[in-house]
Amino acid sequence: MRILAIGDIHGGYRALLQVLDRAKVTPEDTLIFLGDYVDGWSESEETIEKLIELSQSNTCIFIRGNHDLWCGLWLDKGATNPVWLAHGGKETMNSYIHSGFVTKDSHRTFFKNLQNYYLDEDNKLFVHAGFTSMYGVGREEYESNYYWDRTLWEAALLADKVGIEALRNNPPKRFEPYSEIYIGHTPTTNYNQFTPMKAYSLWNMDTGAAFKGKLTIMDINTKEFWQSDPLPSLYPLEKGRN
Repeated sequence: MRILAIGDIHGGYRALLQVLDRAKVTPEDTLIFLGDYVDGWSESEETIEKLIELSQSNTCIFIRGNHDLWCGLWLDKGATNPVWLAHGGKETMNSYIHSGFVTKDSHRTFFKNLQNYYLDEDNKLFVHAGFTSMYGVGREEYESNYYWDRTLWEAALLADKVGIEALRNNPPKRFEPYSEIYIGHTPTTNYNQFTPMKAYSLWNMDTGAAFKGKLTIMDINTKEFWQSDPLPSLYPLEKGRN
């Protein structure tokens, strides 16, 4: 049995199908999705429907991203905001309106049941963005940090520059309790990297699927990964979140 982590999808249903096929995912595999399933490309509704379908055959962990929070509020309460609409929300709304799934209970339930983070039996932590508490992820004071924080990623980049050996006797407090951390939220394409990036003990799995990058799925034990085609090539008539 494999444990596979999947980065931010952003409505790229066609990319999701590609990585599931290229990784040869079977019902024996555990799938850990790091959030931001919607907003960007035109098939957010289809993406959520596929994730719900997968949860019937596989053990699936679904982490909440900031875009999922916005979409869930809209489906549940009809709430929107200008920031969401300007960053993929309009495309998500159109996807749901055209499909007729705006009132589908299973989709509202999906968003309500998303997890803020997941900690496995090997002390590997999975969270969309990060956390700020020095006492560990479970003692975060502000829930929004789970899906908005970027300081954890910035701290990992800084620690990586200092070097593991230099920090061996005084490891950064936020990282110390965890064998590894997996996040999304900040595209690796911001750093001209189109594959997962490792900094210190943290893996960034957001390889820019919302923009001009690819969607990535990775075996967290072997670190083998598979990627979709670049999203603009799968949606040539769309702009994504560019």
